[in-house]
Amino acid sequence: MKKNNYSYIGIAFIILVFGILFIPRIVDRITNKDVIRNESRSDFVNDSKAEVSDLAFIEINGEAKKVPHFSFTDHNGHTITNKDYEGKVYVVEFFFTTCPTICPRMNANLIQIQNTFEGFEDFGVASFTINPDYDTPEVLKAYADNYGIINPNWHLMTGDKEAIYKLSNEGFNLYSAQDDDAVGGFEHSGNFGLIDKNGFIRSRKDDFGNPIIYYRGIVSEKEVVDEDGVKEEISALKADIKKLLNE
Repeated sequence: MKKNNYSYIGIAFIILVFGILFIPRIVDRITNKDVIRNESRSDFVNDSKAEVSDLAFIEINGEAKKVPHFSFTDHNGHTITNKDYEGKVYVVEFFFTTCPTICPRMNANLIQIQNTFEGFEDFGVASFTINPDYDTPEVLKAYADNYGIINPNWHLMTGDKEAIYKLSNEGFNLYSAQDDDAVGGFEHSGNFGLIDKNGFIRSRKDDFGNPIIYYRGIVSEKEVVDEDGVKEEISALKADIKKLLNE
């Protein structure tokens, strides 16, 4: 018998022994449901979900603060509620179209942020006017066109004045007030709020581990520091938007 024939007989013998010893065990495992589903590809994908980022949840009385219900009319004449922002990361501001001071700078910064996240369907902006008597949907539409607002998830909203001020001062704790002595007739903080996909207010922490709560919306990235020595936080806001988009 040739040497090659001996090799084939040896291989066949090994296969026969394997079948006798192991195939009954495999059948028994399947019969007794010992082969579990978490070995599958789909379960591996589920186990690789993005983790929660290091951004803080803003807590009130020990509970994470969530955006309250709101319902207003946007610059396209559509009714927009907090439900329209579910599943999206978004920035919040309070402004008015005739503002002669900080609003143009705030919205120029928001336009830059909009352009940075162009094409992200889960990113948006919520802009609430604090002068709804003047800022009708038509006025807001002209303002949006003038600034180049193109993100479909950026809504400039108007509605009941009392509801807007309550949302500003209590819902987001972003100060707004009508003040006839103020330039333009209104006061507001000039800060931005950052909201995650589940409607919670989020922010990064300071050097002492405390949440900064809000982001300065007036100083641009290009300025770095304004004439009063206030540092820009737009770059930080962009970085934190990215973190929330990845959650």
